[in-house]
Amino acid sequence: MKSAFLSLGRGISALSLGFACLMLVLSACLGMFQVVTRFVFEQPAEWSEVLIRFFLIWMVFMALPEAFRIGSMVSIDMLHRLSPPPLRRVLDVVIMVASLALLAVIIWFGWDYAQRGKVQSMAGLEDLSMFWAYLALPVGSACAIFGVIANFLEPQNRELETAQ
Repeated sequence: MKSAFLSLGRGISALSLGFACLMLVLSACLGMFQVVTRFVFEQPAEWSEVLIRFFLIWMVFMALPEAFRIGSMVSIDMLHRLSPPPLRRVLDVVIMVASLALLAVIIWFGWDYAQRGKVQSMAGLEDLSMFWAYLALPVGSACAIFGVIANFLEPQNRELETAQ
């Protein structure tokens, strides 16, 4: 059961990280396009700035699962290093519960926010509803739950290991 969950978590994490990387590449390409159209052709494309923001929001929330998985989020380095081994596991439980609670709040209110954004359109892209931008919050947070639990079951505190 544990290995199946960790395998599922790895798959979700890899897919979401790949998607986040794609969003970064698209943002960079649109940024270059915007610079060229604005400063070379002197005909700025208003829609490109809106799409860059859209892609960056999705990039951040889709990178969450991997960040949680490798232990580079909610990291309490000094407290973790100074506490005795039995207390470290208690600290890990507290961090996991707090992270899951935060993600649950983001999912709940993110979905509500996305639903409310259905009637709102993006400036410069009137055909595209803000629902799609706001949907990044619940989707990324739901995927991040797997990273939080997987890091608790099989800790990979790479952030702590590389700290000096």
